[in-house]
Parts: sequence; structure tokens; C-alpha cells
Amino acid sequence: MSWIPWTALAAIIIFTMQSLTVSIAEKHGHMNKTKAGFIGLIPVYGIVYYAKLIPPARQGNDQAYKSVLNVKNILGTLFLYTELVVLAIIIFIPIAYVIGTSLNPFSGIPTTIWPEAPTLDNFRFLLTGEGTFGTQVRTTNFVSWYWNTLQIAFFTMIFAVLFITGTAYVFARYKFKGKRVGLLAILVLQMFPSFLGLIAIFTLFQTFGLLDQPLALVIIYTSGAIPFNVWLIKGYLQGIPKELDESAKIDGANKLQIFFKIILPLSVPIISFVAVTQFMAPWMDYILPSFVIESNEKWTLAVGIFSFINDQTNINYPAFAASALLVAVPITLLYVVFQRFLIEGITAGANKG
Repeated sequence: MSWIPWTALAAIIIFTMQSLTVSIAEKHGHMNKTKAGFIGLIPVYGIVYYAKLIPPARQGNDQAYKSVLNVKNILGTLFLYTELVVLAIIIFIPIAYVIGTSLNPFSGIPTTIWPEAPTLDNFRFLLTGEGTFGTQVRTTNFVSWYWNTLQIAFFTMIFAVLFITGTAYVFARYKFKGKRVGLLAILVLQMFPSFLGLIAIFTLFQTFGLLDQPLALVIIYTSGAIPFNVWLIKGYLQGIPKELDESAKIDGANKLQIFFKIILPLSVPIISFVAVTQFMAPWMDYILPSFVIESNEKWTLAVGIFSFINDQTNINYPAFAASALLVAVPITLLYVVFQRFLIEGITAGANKG
């Protein structure tokens, strides 16, 4: 670990010099930032190259580099990259430790970031359901947990989007008695998290035979998502001009056609935001599944993964880390793919309703 401070210091110096090199190149009229960035990676040389070795691309800029190399600007740039490098270290060291732990051949807690003899046995154990650790042969239902969670997430996304979008459309576009009371009731309901009603949920599930049924969790997740997201989508829909509805009515469109052909296409950003967030929710929830699901093979990922470090007779930290990576990778990719819609959706419902 002693190499980390020296590596961080080197990165700070290199990035600072690169930034100063690019700034000097711009001041002298050299607009190829890519070239300047690569040259700036060579300590000191990049600054000297653009300040002294080549003439400015524009006349009258011979001394322009001096405004870049003043003490205040250098210290400001140095402070900026120091902060960025420190944040990067704080973020990436835990990630590197988790990756290293997942490749560790032993079941205990590793004392180093990277193992001496990395192995993929932990991933094989999770995907095949059986593995040997020392003299012990262990089994797991990780694939079943993954499938259970995937089904719950998919159906939660579908039903949540349908119910939430339909409800929000009614509140945003129609006037009826009790509308204000209904909105206030929804606003109050969103203040109470689902797990406050665990006893009631357990009793109802027991009465209707839904205990130990993974897909029954879709009911809880869908209903719990309605209050906040109805207000979110309602605010977005109120920003869509009602004149579009009236024009469609004049052209002979009925209410369903207006909804599906006009409102839905214009609401893709906010609906995508709701769909992605609802798809992600079941992957990270532990309280509700652990309360209503008992059978090992019917667990969700959060409950199953926790069992790797919760069962004192069967502790397996590398398997815990490997399973965390197998869960994190698709979630990360999903967020990257839908990043544009997520950003638009976060700000889209902020209209005054």
C-alpha cells in the first residue's frame, strides 16, 4: 500500500502539467487539444514545447503563456487535480479490493488488495452451484436467486410503469371530484416506507397463501412505487401542452389514441427513468424478501448473497465479493445505457403542478 501515495503524487503532477500545457496551447492559438494533451503527459516538456519551442499560431500571442503560468493559476490547477485524484483513490480502492477478494482462493477475509494466486473458482462456484473450499464441498442456489430477482424486477418494472403512468395521466389531464384529496392522500402515503407495514403485509400474505412466493413481492414493490412516481410523472405531463390533446380530438382521435400516440411518445424520458429505477429496486432490497421468503432456493439476491457472510458455519467472503460483482456489472451497464434518460427524468418532473 506504500505505493499509493507516490502514485497519487505522480498522477497529480502529470495531470496538472497536462492541463497547463493545453491552456498554453490554446493561448497561442494551437487548437488541437488532443495533440496538446498527449504532449502534456511528458512532464515539463509539454509546457516548454508550446511556450518556447514552437511559434504561436496567432500573431501577438508571444507572451500569452505567462497568464497561465502565474502562481495563482498553477496552485488552483494543482488543488483541483489533488481533489480529483484523492476522490478517485477513495472510489477505486474499495472496487479493486472487491475484485481482488472475488479472485481469492481462500474463504476468509483477505489482508491484501490483490491475491498472490488469483483464481476464478468463486465465479465457477456461483454459476455451477458447487465448489470445493479447502476440504469442504459447498453448494449454492445463486443462479436461482438471480433468476428470482430478475423476474421480480422485470414484472415490477412493467406493472409499475402501467399503473403509475395511467394514474398520473388521469390526475394531470382530467378534472373530477376528489382529485385534490386523492393527490394529497398519495402525497401522505409516500412518507411511509413499505417496511413499516411488515406485520400487516405478513398477515395478508399468509391469509392469501402468498408467503414464500417470490413473485408476490411484485405487489409490494409496485404499490410502494406508486405515490412518489405519480407526482413525478404528473408534473411532467402537465408540462405537455393540452392544445395537443384538443388538436387530436378535432382530428377524430379518441382518448386511448391520444394517450398512446401523443402522450406516451412525448413522455419517454420520464417513463424510462421510472422503468429503470423500478427495475433496480428489487436487486438491492433485503428487508422485505427476508421477511416473506423462507426457502433457500426462492431467495432473492440480496438475501442469498448476505448468507455468504451471515452463516457462521459457512462463511465465504470471496463468494460474497464475486456475487456482488455479478450483480453490479449488469446494473452499471444499464445505468450507462440509460444515463441520458435518467438525467432527463430526474429533472423532467420538476414542473410546478
